[in-house]
Amino acid sequence: MLVSQRNVTEVQAYEIDLAIDVGLKQKSTFQLMSGHAGGRDGLGYTMLDAKNYIRSKRQRNMVYGEVGCLMRYFQQQLSKNPSFYHANQMDVEEQITNVFWADARMLINYEYFGDVVSLDTTYCTNRAHRPLAIFSGFNHHRGAVIFGAALLYDETAASFKWLFETFLEAHKQKRPLTIFTDQNQAMAKALKEVMPEIFHGLCTWHLMQNGIKHLGNLMKDGSHFLTDFKRCMYGIDDETQFEEAWIVPLAQYNIHENTWLQSTYSIKEKWAACYTKKAFTLGMRSTQLSESINSDIKICMNPDLDIMQFFKYFE
Repeated sequence: MLVSQRNVTEVQAYEIDLAIDVGLKQKSTFQLMSGHAGGRDGLGYTMLDAKNYIRSKRQRNMVYGEVGCLMRYFQQQLSKNPSFYHANQMDVEEQITNVFWADARMLINYEYFGDVVSLDTTYCTNRAHRPLAIFSGFNHHRGAVIFGAALLYDETAASFKWLFETFLEAHKQKRPLTIFTDQNQAMAKALKEVMPEIFHGLCTWHLMQNGIKHLGNLMKDGSHFLTDFKRCMYGIDDETQFEEAWIVPLAQYNIHENTWLQSTYSIKEKWAACYTKKAFTLGMRSTQLSESINSDIKICMNPDLDIMQFFKYFE
């Protein structure tokens, strides 16, 4: 175990690369290699040696910087399939801010199944908390399919406007009939500017979580407020009955002046069942579909990944 005697052989390096590629952590990788060798003493290198090998390889792979690696990755995808689409947005200092891409499979899936789209940006991929935006939907087997993805610099209206415009450009200006998002005002503003004619639905799950956050004090000690709120959201098909049912908890709990309820009521056409039934939704009521995709991504990703590892795991 002297420094002069320790060495990561070519075969061991290949095994480490394989383990990292399938998403194993460095510690788990070292334990796996130790088990194969019959113990750490028979391995020939230490945990620190493995970390140094991985770090050195990452530095070699990133020799052209993140931007250079990003462009090289997109060029490789284009050489494999000319249908691959990618775009990036530059800031005033000519630095890349937002990046969008869609491979051939995403483009084909959208052509067939792009009538109802879910957009989720709640998963951040790196230490800077840059959001990963995923456009997704259902196929004919009601399985999850992806229509496009983007790494955003921030979640401002300007970034979302660029994202929606780029998404339409990638898909030859074919617009969905319905899109579901979370309760993000910047996203809603950008969507209204770019695609004002489509139905914009709000994710009912996010709306319910916001309700619990803002009105949680009304849901204690056997209160029926949450049940009444859910009934307004899911259980009423008639608009007149909805108005009558909405007034009841307001009067019972004396919350007519609550600003969150007022703002939520003002956009009831986006979440109440009696209004959304008029839209073409394929039964979708939330962005849980794209969040399930995000949960799969989280299994093999962590904030320490460089840009090349991110794309490898994303594929």
